[in-house]
Amino acid sequence: MVHVFSLGGSIVAPDGVDVPFVESFLDVVRAHLAEVPGDRLVLVIGGGGAARAYQKALRELNSSASADHFDWVGIAATRLNAELVRGALGDLAPDPVVTDPTAELSLSGRVLVGSGWKPGFSTDYDAVCLAERLGAPRICNLSNIAQVYDSDPAQNPDARPIERATWSKFRRIVGDDWIPGANTPFDPVASERAEALGLEVAVANGRNLENVRALLKDEPFTGTRIVPDR
Repeated sequence: MVHVFSLGGSIVAPDGVDVPFVESFLDVVRAHLAEVPGDRLVLVIGGGGAARAYQKALRELNSSASADHFDWVGIAATRLNAELVRGALGDLAPDPVVTDPTAELSLSGRVLVGSGWKPGFSTDYDAVCLAERLGAPRICNLSNIAQVYDSDPAQNPDARPIERATWSKFRRIVGDDWIPGANTPFDPVASERAEALGLEVAVANGRNLENVRALLKDEPFTGTRIVPDR
């Protein structure tokens, strides 16, 4: 089975690389792959603190810079983080980092690492493309967001967590427009594509390593399941 994880830069490198977390996360990955020889894993890595810091700097240097410029800065950060993770995995990830999920694809090892692609798309979208191409039925979206809420909890203290949502319900929450650097549970453009493909997305706190183990084993987890409408 192929597991596709969209791994948020917010937990890989929130303000510099979180080496203890990355080490612990990859230990979980290694243990699972040793236990289940037939499984393979795709890790698409976000930009995290570096993306936010450089986008903030660009805004200060040129407030009229285009959305594409802000995206390219974020994409560069995702590629740096992805190369870090691939290097840490060693022989488990022999293929180059995937920078274009629509290009010729090789998964010759146990883990394939991906990064950002091009303006207008987040790493969530890249994960959707790779799930489609590799036949994975679900994407595990791991970040510092523990669950989907029915509204933004930062703005609404009465926001309620959701354990299960259909795509139509989720898309009413996140809207339709992609904004570079936006902090959403799963980005709107990726959501539209995932819905069209009938994929399921699991949203969970990636720092909870028991969650990661549960998702790899397809067991109950703490978070939100986004599922196709029936």
